[in-house]
Amino acid sequence: MRRKRWLAAILAAGTACTALFGCGSRQIVGTEMARPGESSEKELQAWEEAKNTPYGKYPELITYTLGKMTGGNRSNMPERDTYEDNVYTRYLRECLNIQNKDVFEAMEDQYTVNVDMAIASGELPDVMVIEDRETLIRLAEGGMIADLSEALENCASDGIKAMYDSYEVSALDSAMIDGRLMALPEPSFVDGPNLLWLRRGWMGELGLEAPDTMEEAVEIVRAFVEQDPGNNGEGNTIGLVCHSDLTGETGYRYEFQLNTLFASYSAFPKQWILQEDGTVVYGSVQPQVKEALAEVRKLYEEKLLDDSFMLRTMANIAELIVDGKCGSFFGPWWAPNNPLMEAMEKNPDAVWEPYLIRTTEDGKLQYYDQNPSYKYVVVRKDFEHPEIVFKMASVMFDKMRTEGRYNEELAYYFQTNVDSTARPISINIDYSDALHRCYEDINGALTGKKDPDELQVLEYAYYEKCKDYLENSQSADAETWAAYESRIRACALLDNKDLEVCSTVFSGETETMKTKWSKLQEMEKKLYLEIITGVKELDEFDRFVEEWTEAGGEQITLEVTEAVREAKGA
Repeated sequence: MRRKRWLAAILAAGTACTALFGCGSRQIVGTEMARPGESSEKELQAWEEAKNTPYGKYPELITYTLGKMTGGNRSNMPERDTYEDNVYTRYLRECLNIQNKDVFEAMEDQYTVNVDMAIASGELPDVMVIEDRETLIRLAEGGMIADLSEALENCASDGIKAMYDSYEVSALDSAMIDGRLMALPEPSFVDGPNLLWLRRGWMGELGLEAPDTMEEAVEIVRAFVEQDPGNNGEGNTIGLVCHSDLTGETGYRYEFQLNTLFASYSAFPKQWILQEDGTVVYGSVQPQVKEALAEVRKLYEEKLLDDSFMLRTMANIAELIVDGKCGSFFGPWWAPNNPLMEAMEKNPDAVWEPYLIRTTEDGKLQYYDQNPSYKYVVVRKDFEHPEIVFKMASVMFDKMRTEGRYNEELAYYFQTNVDSTARPISINIDYSDALHRCYEDINGALTGKKDPDELQVLEYAYYEKCKDYLENSQSADAETWAAYESRIRACALLDNKDLEVCSTVFSGETETMKTKWSKLQEMEKKLYLEIITGVKELDEFDRFVEEWTEAGGEQITLEVTEAVREAKGA
């Protein structure tokens, strides 16, 4: 599933502890590279160290072509910086002597188009991010990308390897094809369920109390729509906004999705769920989903759900929030960084509050965590330095943690919520419990339980912002508010014993999936949207399940069950 900008871009501010088109050969800037036999022994040793160690610096500048995934608002970078010249590229140049040359820069769907064009032409950039495993398999089977097994062994730092190994199922496994590591994968650290974000001022004006259940949340949305506390005019206040994807394939990381609403009916679309008898079922075709769709359909009919949701991009939805046209959405803990910070900059009274909505009768919030990986960094097969991606990862997500502690430029990036898309490779690598670690450290420093000087670079940057907020909350700017709201208030809600996390038991690809899964996914999305908007009756869900089963779903489910049994040694 291809991911849109808002989520993909923000994780950064979200990472807890830190953290191409054209043929692209190695380019040497300034001097001609000495050839073997002409180089001094010292130079040869330097090249050898650079190619086989995480932090070895290349003797000459290595320029690599890059397909660049960008973020909104230029990733919130300072005006003087670019995607080829910013804090991260300068740090990498200083540490490794490498420089990216971006052959295309794009966000959202346009980035996907550029990637597809590069693949179709057979002219890949040296390095680029892809957004799904299907594309990874396609590139590997087509012999278009490099095997990174040796690069992992030699050029991934011990810290990077420990981060990958911290997951129950290593994220590296998702990038393995026929026993070879074909990409640098982005692991999906556990960052909890989506929270319900509500306009605090609107709730106060209407005398509304904090919601605890989905029923209470719906009544708040109803009050926003019917009583118009934002003074948008009758019929102009948008209810609950959501994206047409409805739910996230990899869990709850993405904004504007209804996973929590579906979970309140014990429905978990797009997840492979292990049954007590050892079989596996696909969540999207279970009867609980029909109940959830009935509720979403009702919200749509009553105009409590945005009646134009099928037409809106992530950016369009964000504009509604920034412009004060709506007061409710489901989103991750980092939502204050984007889009709520921009909303508050435009209107200082637009203060939002996060709420944890319980989904079970015994008061818990049940949710599915993320798949091991959903983005991959690939290297063009014939590129001379495939190790460069693991060296970059080692510097940005390991070395920078401690050695960047007193880098004022880097601290400024974190404090001003510059997106992860400012980095040459727009991914994050961290420990599985990174969010909890970061919250504990920052909160510990704020409460006097931890020495602030022991904090790592990202932690310290946020600690300073949060400390400033606590001391000057009434006059805090949007950046300071966003730092505290995300890193402390929202994360405190997620540090909750009543959260019940489940793990999807399969995230790979079976033989039948190769030819039939895309069509089945299209069928699923189309039917869901048609039921919600009233184009088809609710009972069409039962017919869809039958068609899904006959069109390959039954065979895929059998294959997934077998794969899970093999993985568990059964």
